[in-house]
Amino acid sequence: MNFIALSVPIFFILIGVELLYGIIQKQKLYRLNDSITNLSCGIGQQVLGAWFKVIFMLLYIFIYNHSIYKFADNGWTWLLCFIGVDFCYYWFHRLSHEINAIWATHIVHHQSEEYNLSVALRQSWFQTLFSSLFYVPLAWLGFSPIMIVTVSAFNTLYQFWIHTQAIKKLPAPIEFIFNTPSHHRVHHGSNPKYIDKNHAGTLIIWDRLFGTFQKEEEEVVYGITTPLRSWDPVWANLHYWKELFVLAKKAPTLKEKILAFVASPGWKPQVLGGREYPKEVNAKTFQKFEVATPRWIQRYALIQFVFVIALTSYFMFFADAMFISGNEHLVFRYVYIAAYILFSIYNLGKLFENKTIGLYLEIVKTLFNAFLFWLFSEEVWFTHVAYVAGIFTMSTFIFLMIRLIKQPQLLKQSHFETA
Repeated sequence: MNFIALSVPIFFILIGVELLYGIIQKQKLYRLNDSITNLSCGIGQQVLGAWFKVIFMLLYIFIYNHSIYKFADNGWTWLLCFIGVDFCYYWFHRLSHEINAIWATHIVHHQSEEYNLSVALRQSWFQTLFSSLFYVPLAWLGFSPIMIVTVSAFNTLYQFWIHTQAIKKLPAPIEFIFNTPSHHRVHHGSNPKYIDKNHAGTLIIWDRLFGTFQKEEEEVVYGITTPLRSWDPVWANLHYWKELFVLAKKAPTLKEKILAFVASPGWKPQVLGGREYPKEVNAKTFQKFEVATPRWIQRYALIQFVFVIALTSYFMFFADAMFISGNEHLVFRYVYIAAYILFSIYNLGKLFENKTIGLYLEIVKTLFNAFLFWLFSEEVWFTHVAYVAGIFTMSTFIFLMIRLIKQPQLLKQSHFETA
């Protein structure tokens, strides 16, 4: 059972509650461009993660079948598995901040300069390739793959609610044992004293035991030490890899080329200036990344994103069945929907960045909607939504064409940067 997919409605309800809280408190907790980029990263993780999930489930099954012991399925075993998963998660999370190659897959989660519940859903598309390996010892010890995956899912779900500024500090016993919003705000800080602290999943006791705990003191400045400065979720997932390969190319020796990937973030060979240390930041003077996007584009992007959310929800519930069905039509549907979703969220980033190519690609995307509808032609419910979907597609196409014809200045660099 996909507990993450089942929790999506709850996620959006709680995001709505937090948004309302911010309005009542007169705090700007959300920005549309940032929030949609956060959610787009999460969508991409779910789409690509469906492939990785099958691979690692097979790996867990193989190792479990050759395990040194097999635990009985009872309450004590589930409790032990929870502790084991949380312990393994701590070490994955800690090492993802201390080894460049793993940090490249985790950095996405830290790029937002806001801190709200949408940030919890900002996930790397490739992190599963590393994080899943850390749970392999649990399968070897004799915990069933279903138990490991289930407990890991709930460990992830627990971490959703701690991405908020609405909850300050909880009673001392809770703050001492569990990971809380206060502890996790520290983890997301780019303040030098906060960097690489509080790696816990559910239990903060691991940080207390292994010397990585830091309580919340000065106001947190959120984001990474070198800001991403982009709303493109594809670039968000790839930019640090590019930096590592450029660094490795410039490194003069083979050892230093390898260190580019296995050293900690900030490392550089002496010939390139040596290690860089994070600079002090101030919440009152820190300038967040922003692009002045026309209001009509913001509204248009929001409408398109709602459609992407609906399509992604379908994908999350039925991806496994499509992938393993053996039915060529369903497998093709799986691949096409995945590609369509990734293309859509990529282009939303271009629209929010005022890139000219975003308008052209959006027109091209509407032409592919017809093919998308054909993929669903076998569904019983399809005839009930086909007319609405068709009208929506044509309206979108006509709307964009009219905008470009009547307002050709939109294509000038003074209004839209080139791609």
